[in-house]
Order: sequence, then structure tokens, then C-alpha cells
Amino acid sequence: MTTLVLFGTSLALLQNGLVVGAILFSLGLVGILSRRNLIVMFLSAELMLQGISVTLVAWSRYHGDFGGHVLVIFVLSVAACEAAIALVFVLQAFTRTGRLDSSAWQTLREATLDRSIDHEIPSLDNSMPSFPRLTPAGRSPDTDEQAGMQREHV
Repeated sequence: MTTLVLFGTSLALLQNGLVVGAILFSLGLVGILSRRNLIVMFLSAELMLQGISVTLVAWSRYHGDFGGHVLVIFVLSVAACEAAIALVFVLQAFTRTGRLDSSAWQTLREATLDRSIDHEIPSLDNSMPSFPRLTPAGRSPDTDEQAGMQREHV
């Protein structure tokens, strides 16, 4: 009886782990395919790696070995190295173009290679943003007109 209960609990944990891993991976995939911002694309790729890691840990726990756990440690160390390299590329693209659009990668290619543009590069927005102003609340402080005419020191 106890083996059946443990097996049922273990199977429920496996299913929950697989569902969470699939949701994380799907959210990352949607983020990669739908966004053009380099930082959002990078974070979506990391989210996909975390979904894979959750799935590996769930399978490893279900089968009772530590192979999946060890593989997740390697995946996390590779993801940390990938994060450092991706950050360098994102900063390099931003310093050259001044924006974080994925079409900025076109400027990083060698001069002898042709550019492949799937969409037009968005134009820079040179207009200053207009921020909403708050309405004044309460009373304005009383001002002494004579004090404004006098200098505190010469």
C-alpha cells in the first residue's frame, strides 16, 4: 500500500514538474519569436533554459537518480557563460547604434558580407517625450514681496 501511495505521489510530482517546465519553455519561445528587443530576447532564452532544467530535475527525481541534477548544474554553468558573452554583444550593439533593436546586429557583421534585412530598420525617434503634468493641490504658500527685493548678502 505504501509503495502505491509513493508511486502516485511521485507521478503527480513528475506531472507537475513537466507542466511547469513546458509552461516556462513556451513562454520563452513566445518571447523569442514575438519581441525584437535584445534584452527581452536574451531573457526569453534564459527562461527556455530554466524550463528545460525544471523538466530534467523532475525526470531525475522520478527515476531516483542524480543524472538530471548533474546535467542541470552543467546547464546552469553554461547559461552563466552565455549570459556574460550575450551581455558583451548587447552592449556592443547598443554602443554602435544607440538602440536595443535586434536589427542592430546588422552593423556587427563584416564589411565584405551583404546585409540581410527581413524588415526595415525602425527610424530613430528624435521627438522629446511629453510627460503628463499633475494638477496643483492645496494652497500656494504665502510669499513676502519685500523679502524678494532684499539681498541676504552683497
